[in-house]
Amino acid sequence: MKNIICLILILFLMTAKNIYSEIIEEDYEYKIGDKTFQGFIAYDNSSDGIKPGVIIVHQWKGLGEYEKMRARMLAESGYVAFAVDIYGKGIRPVSTEESSQEAGKYYADRNLFKERVNAGLTELTKMSNVDKSKIAAIGYCFGGSGVLELARSGAEINGVVSFHGSLKSGNPEDAKNIKTKVLILHGAVDPYVPESEVSEFKKEMENAVKDYILTEYSGAVHSFTNLNAGTDPSKGSAYNENADKRSWEAMKVFFKEIFSEK
Repeated sequence: MKNIICLILILFLMTAKNIYSEIIEEDYEYKIGDKTFQGFIAYDNSSDGIKPGVIIVHQWKGLGEYEKMRARMLAESGYVAFAVDIYGKGIRPVSTEESSQEAGKYYADRNLFKERVNAGLTELTKMSNVDKSKIAAIGYCFGGSGVLELARSGAEINGVVSFHGSLKSGNPEDAKNIKTKVLILHGAVDPYVPESEVSEFKKEMENAVKDYILTEYSGAVHSFTNLNAGTDPSKGSAYNENADKRSWEAMKVFFKEIFSEK
């Protein structure tokens, strides 16, 4: 009888946890100087303890539903996810021309890019449910460049992950500042990040003697994780289901490695 009562109690507690467990998501405003930015937070409220934190840097159209979806996925995996805002509240380009113009400001001014990504990182570390000894950053396309600039700025975090991001550096010597591990997830036939750019990145990292992993996915072009990119690789940007799934799993393995070291 005692064993039955214990079993019932365990089942009750498990059920109660599932009932009250949910992914909390909310917009998050913050300031850089006198400018307002609007990020997005997602985390699982099933426990009160601290969790590893991950910032997400958006694509060139600005923070949108895609990054929010990735934040939810990270929250479901046990992380506090914070999708940062590089452009500023309300600045969400719609057309390719507008996106190129806005993103171009940060490619032209790498110090500004570093400042904006670091500001998002600072906001993440202020959150009471984040384990400040376990922090990573991921980014997509423009955001992939952003997390590399974060690493090149000397940010003391555990790791950065670039999904189909540009690998160019404003100053290759900045690689000497890197204090974190780097994972590059790249489309093997990405016309926007050609082999020459990949080779220069490898040279940059090897010369600075930094810890990096570069994985290339066969048949994958730019934006291979994004369903909105369509499915025609001849256009240069297209979704690739295998590369999408494999790259996400590679990120999770990388996180397991970098966070187990602390």
